[in-house]
Amino acid sequence: MTQDKPHTGDEATPATDEPRAQVEATREELGETVETLAAKADVKARAQEKADTVQQQVEEKTAQAQAQLRDKASHVVHVVQDKTPEPVREKAGQGLQAARANRAPLLAAAGALIALLLIRRSRKHR
Repeated sequence: MTQDKPHTGDEATPATDEPRAQVEATREELGETVETLAAKADVKARAQEKADTVQQQVEEKTAQAQAQLRDKASHVVHVVQDKTPEPVREKAGQGLQAARANRAPLLAAAGALIALLLIRRSRKHR
């Protein structure tokens, strides 16, 4: 004869396993949905992400622009040097050497000129 086992309620029957699996899957989906909605609702974090993206784009564009400007300036310098007559280049070189040798007096004179212009400008506005 067979012995009947007492039913304790701990054993899961095949009929209850399927709904439990569905409930667990639904919970996981709901958790993911809540996380997605919470991320969308976090305006501060989204704004920071957007600001970081824009800053990175600006830095990239700035680097490109700087490289283009350097290339263009170098090209212009070479063109001007090629087209400038030799005596003019010599005089310009001498002027540059004189300016470097007398840097302090030139800076003082430039400062005095700027101060004079600012004083005249402020008197005109009165």
